[in-house]
Amino acid sequence: MQTLAKPRVQSIHRPSLRLVVLGDSLIYGFGDPEGGGWVERLRRQWMSPDSPGHVIYNLGVRGDGVKQVQERLEQEFRSRGELKNRLPDAMILAVGVNDAARLGRPDGRNFTDFDTFQRELANLLDQAQRLCPVFFVGMVPVDESKMPFLDCFYHSHTDQYHYKEAIRLACLRRQIPYLDIFDLWKSRGQDWWSQNLSQDGLHPNVVGYQALLQDVLNWEVFTQLVL
Repeated sequence: MQTLAKPRVQSIHRPSLRLVVLGDSLIYGFGDPEGGGWVERLRRQWMSPDSPGHVIYNLGVRGDGVKQVQERLEQEFRSRGELKNRLPDAMILAVGVNDAARLGRPDGRNFTDFDTFQRELANLLDQAQRLCPVFFVGMVPVDESKMPFLDCFYHSHTDQYHYKEAIRLACLRRQIPYLDIFDLWKSRGQDWWSQNLSQDGLHPNVVGYQALLQDVLNWEVFTQLVL
């Protein structure tokens, strides 16, 4: 379910960490009016007086694809220093669901052509690794019966699998830890994952984001980083 690699965790392990999370609406937390998504839920946990004092910045933008995240990556990263301008200690990326969507009809062109996606993904990961240790959280499976999203975007498991495998392999080649949420959620059965999605069939609901946060917190390499 997961591609586990060993990033430079030991070199960044401190009593208090600064993390940035860049991605799309699954990072932004759309669909969770109660908790604001898994990143916001984690931020609130870390605001407790008895927490380790970690800081996490939610830099998710609805509708972003790999190109948009790459374009804002370095500026976002370098604008999140704290404590005498110290740069963030690590970065979490989550992108791809928008790139895999087909436009206008189920057999239309992908929002981002697959070859272009692979090229821009490679650039994104290489750029990110030059800045700090990187982690990647994958996409949730969509409910195909609810498509099209916004009367325009057709998401499918076939396309999702194609694109998420490209992400998994690109991360594996670079020893970037990758949490395969798509496979993990599907392994729990359709009844389970469909009940964890919003009515739009694309975004997790309140319970879904709770589950997504727990999946991240159960991720061994992430736990090694933040404990």
